[in-house]
Amino acid sequence: MKVVQVLPALEVGGVERGTIDIAKALVEAGHESIVISAGGRLVGQLESEGSRHIAWDLGKKSLLTFLKLWSFRKWLRKEKPDIVHVRSRMPAWVVWLAWRGMPKNDRPKFVTTLHGMHSVNWYSAIMAKGERVICVSETCKQYLFENYKVDDPDKVTVIHRGIDEDYFYRGFKPSDDWCKNFYKQNPDCLNKKLLCFPGRITRWKGHLELVKVVEELAKQRTDFKVLVVGSDSKGKFLAEVQSAINTNDLEQFFVFLGTRSDMRELYAISDVSLSLTTTTAESFGRAVVESIAVGTPVIAYAHGAVEETMKVLAPEYLVESGDFVAVVKALVKALQSPASLPPNTFTLSQMRRDTLVQYKNLL
Repeated sequence: MKVVQVLPALEVGGVERGTIDIAKALVEAGHESIVISAGGRLVGQLESEGSRHIAWDLGKKSLLTFLKLWSFRKWLRKEKPDIVHVRSRMPAWVVWLAWRGMPKNDRPKFVTTLHGMHSVNWYSAIMAKGERVICVSETCKQYLFENYKVDDPDKVTVIHRGIDEDYFYRGFKPSDDWCKNFYKQNPDCLNKKLLCFPGRITRWKGHLELVKVVEELAKQRTDFKVLVVGSDSKGKFLAEVQSAINTNDLEQFFVFLGTRSDMRELYAISDVSLSLTTTTAESFGRAVVESIAVGTPVIAYAHGAVEETMKVLAPEYLVESGDFVAVVKALVKALQSPASLPPNTFTLSQMRRDTLVQYKNLL
């Protein structure tokens, strides 16, 4: 079986992570794996794990990108893949137009994965056109059926994103060297309760909600630090968040760590993680599952797919969306007496198996 996955680039993110994971699973199962993207920091890993990468920018949002569909169609005729799997809207349009112009007997199977709940319009509708449509959560599937015409409901399947159970596992402890370096760089975190808040610093992730939570919690205790993990590429919203922190005299409680590659260690040293999204819904909520997999409880607003995963893994820590006072009550309780957490069921091995089964069934 020869499978081609297409996405805009191979940088850091859930779409990229899923692509890398499935590429590795294909190679390990003896299949041929090709990934087409504009490139990025994950290309080296992809190639070292046995896949072929083709540098082709099909993700740029420009009418000129559509001019590439003829050369892509020619490439499909030459390579003759069994399956083309697209994971993003712009590449999906280019691939679909190229694919549709081929004789039916010469076409590869066309698969789409809906990774996010995009704005509802004709541009996003392309993700419903796959011969098989994979949704990364039941929440995503519901969004798809509510907003787009799906010609065959049976072609839509849910495959939850998977967390690497060999990397994020219960009982993991950071090395002594890692701990020494972290507390050397952040000495104010020593002997404090640590609250982890992962995610890009963007309005919809809930950073302003976090400020409200910290302001309320500080009325009850001051022995804590919030580890804000993530960055703001433009810096404008970060300035707004920092202004809210300064206005409320809460600077002593925040540690901004920027983008990190050691999330496992940060979850492990934290007492609690937080998920406070209130506007754009998470399509899966990987950070929530990663934290719980390591054994660190998460207090989360019941919003989007985070509600879906939390109902399975930690329903007692779900809070009505927007009720930051309830978040603080749950935080105080979790810091005093954390509830026992079940094993993580959203695993990478399950995601890999389910995806390869879909490929084989489609063929």
